[in-house]
Amino acid sequence: MTTDSLTRRHALGGLLMASLAPGMAFAQAPKFPNDTVRMVVPYAAGGATDIVARAVVDRLGARWGQAVVVENKPGAGTTLAAAQMARAPGDGYQLYMTTSAHTISGLVYPKLGYDPVKDFAPLSLIAKVPLVLVVRPTLEAKTVDEFARYVRANPDKATFASPGNGTAQHLTGEMFNAAMKTRMLHVPYKGDAPAITDLLGGSVDAMFATLTVVLPHIASGKLRAIALANGQRVEKVPEIPTFAEQGLRHFEAATWFGVLAPASMPAVLQNRIATDIRAVVDQPDLRAKLIDLGGEVVSSDPAAFGTFMQAEYRKWQAIVKQSGATIG
Repeated sequence: MTTDSLTRRHALGGLLMASLAPGMAFAQAPKFPNDTVRMVVPYAAGGATDIVARAVVDRLGARWGQAVVVENKPGAGTTLAAAQMARAPGDGYQLYMTTSAHTISGLVYPKLGYDPVKDFAPLSLIAKVPLVLVVRPTLEAKTVDEFARYVRANPDKATFASPGNGTAQHLTGEMFNAAMKTRMLHVPYKGDAPAITDLLGGSVDAMFATLTVVLPHIASGKLRAIALANGQRVEKVPEIPTFAEQGLRHFEAATWFGVLAPASMPAVLQNRIATDIRAVVDQPDLRAKLIDLGGEVVSSDPAAFGTFMQAEYRKWQAIVKQSGATIG
């Protein structure tokens, strides 16, 4: 066994002992971490998830006095990274910056090799960025009702783009079809960029897009924002109304960012790391950065994050069953 492994085991053992001693504060437990911590990100560098992860790890590293680095592991709709994390030791030295794709993957991939719920421990939900219905500039619709009327007048011809089959953006379009009794045709792309390019060019009619990725196009007037799939308006774009304000209640969908750990991580370590994550997310400069991305800062504890994930799973399970969406 290497010296690093012995050091980690000693630190983890101390944390376990601390959990057995009533009233013992976290500060009395041996120092964690004693080695570099890796935050695994299931997407390539430069995207929204990577940006959020790097902002968090920079501040965690400063708080812990230890290096915390991002490891980008894209592929297979986030399932490649998730499979790695499901098998990782629960010693705190591998954390997982996940998104809404995590709760959907178990519903649309027939064989994963891991359980997206049972194999992971929720630490903290960090932020939610709502999806927004945007339409091509030449489409005259300006409200949810006007857009629905356009789709009904063009059944199976009105189109909506998404960054891929089984994504939250795809399933939100299917959720709209179910709620409004419309028949939009889904056009999947390989990522946000090509989907938005075709939307700007008028090749497709609409997209339920993550607000962050279309903010510049909304600001420039190249895309028209119809409604936010959120419980309330967001600080970055207060002029965009919600679906609920336009009569479609409980129509909510978001790309969310949160930190998971392997399920084998002891509860005392889960709580300790989660407490530190919430502390850095609550720093004013990081909150401002997340809001500037069009996000809503959440900063939840493990129990609240777990409850949120279960609700997300149930919501998407109903839409996947209804739409028949699948991958592979």
